[in-house]
Amino acid sequence: MQTQIKICGLSNEAAIDAAAEAGATHIGLVHFEKSQRHVSLELAAALRMRTPPSLKVVLLLVNADPELTDKALNMVRPDVVQFHGTETPEWLKLVREHSEAEIWKAIGLKDRQTLVNSDRFAGVADRLLFDAPAQALPGGTGTRVDWSLLSRFEHRTPWGLAGGLAPDNVTEALRITRAPLVDVSSGVESAPGVKDVDKIAAFCQAVRDYDKA
Repeated sequence: MQTQIKICGLSNEAAIDAAAEAGATHIGLVHFEKSQRHVSLELAAALRMRTPPSLKVVLLLVNADPELTDKALNMVRPDVVQFHGTETPEWLKLVREHSEAEIWKAIGLKDRQTLVNSDRFAGVADRLLFDAPAQALPGGTGTRVDWSLLSRFEHRTPWGLAGGLAPDNVTEALRITRAPLVDVSSGVESAPGVKDVDKIAAFCQAVRDYDKA
């Protein structure tokens, strides 16, 4: 089964085109003002309209209040909404009842108990995304997850791996975790928030080479 690839933190058409050409399956648009990859809802909506059908659009929100969440979903109309803060299963369930978008929940992976606790999102999240624990920002920091924590864990919910992935380490990450989806942001940048089309291509190629091996 082919590994899914999400290129997150995109902010322009060139990066979207590079992701599509390289064979990514998802792109991420970050609406969180503290992030260096923040895009306004107006720009996110424009980029969403510009995205080819081969890519699913993921809109990332962090502890957004109900009004902002509703506005974001209506303006951008993403395929997926990814919650990257301290959102509860109850909140995800409420959003699910009012939106047709897939619901993803990012979780900072500290230890094996984090994986056990993530079961509380079973049935309300369509996918869990295991990322490095939150620091000054909730994601996109380039900090690597301890991949061994995910080795041989029996997941009840579809999941993905984020946190510190790059073209030169994604193969090892996949070998250890068998992740069905990998999510990269800072690992394919030439500077914070600036996507590098060559690194996007290299990352996707490394994943596809792993799939073929």
